[in-house]
Amino acid sequence: MKMKTLSALLVSGIAVASVAAASVAVAAHHEADETPAASAPLVIGEQATGSSPSIETVLAGDHRSDENKARDVYRHPLETLNFFGLQADMTVVEVWPGGGWYMDVIAPVVAVDGTYIAAGFDRSGDSPYVKKATQGMIDKVEANQALFGKVTITEMAAGKTDIAPEGSADMVLTFRNVHNWVASDFGAGAFAAMYKALKPGGILGVVEHRASADLPQDPKAASGYVRQDVVIKMAEDAGFQLVDTSEINANANDTKDHPGGVWTLPPSLRKGDEDRDKYLAIGESDRMTLKFIKPAVGGMAAIDQ
Repeated sequence: MKMKTLSALLVSGIAVASVAAASVAVAAHHEADETPAASAPLVIGEQATGSSPSIETVLAGDHRSDENKARDVYRHPLETLNFFGLQADMTVVEVWPGGGWYMDVIAPVVAVDGTYIAAGFDRSGDSPYVKKATQGMIDKVEANQALFGKVTITEMAAGKTDIAPEGSADMVLTFRNVHNWVASDFGAGAFAAMYKALKPGGILGVVEHRASADLPQDPKAASGYVRQDVVIKMAEDAGFQLVDTSEINANANDTKDHPGGVWTLPPSLRKGDEDRDKYLAIGESDRMTLKFIKPAVGGMAAIDQ
């Protein structure tokens, strides 16, 4: 029943400094006269066999570390993925999966009947974080082939926007990445790339640290927070239509004025032991959860960012 539930809509922390460095690299490519050609996609493993596991089954799996499972209370993966409408037979692109927290959940769900594509960072540079993140995904799949099945790793950066074959994805998801694109002036390019990858009727799901609506948006999102209306406009400018919003990942305890930005909160805890109990009591950041659709008709935003 791939995408059947969407037919009616067609007519109606980890390594914070390294992630920032990867974002700066994206900006550097954006400003360069010439951008290196995209690296060939990396294909690891083979399609899994058997029955597709439920999200609940995957979340309880031994392949997820205790540390990652401890984040479930803040990130609500079951509720979030159900809100977006994840199905086992979908082609799903996760953009900038980082350390693979959500990859551990999404890839096994679609390993038998669907496809998981990780649109990672630009692999042409020398960033240790990018190399570690890429190798981490490869090792993860090779160590548990039966669970992860076949995983394809592509790139998303300025000039490297073919994150999946055009019009092939049922769903594109990205978690806590928009602030990096704002910081590197890559927002328009990122949303256009995601639009291009999706089928008409395909779903874009976005989770992002939410800035206060009554304060101006920092053009570089230095605190890691982005206003919800700003994110919605970025998506709409690329051609998306907003379907729904959710408060699944809201946190009313987050005052959003922390001395080290969003990374002051767990899991980063940038201030170390300073006021540690205070920030642990707040929990992870207040986050928007937005669901968009690529309409059946309409133009595509330019992607030569």
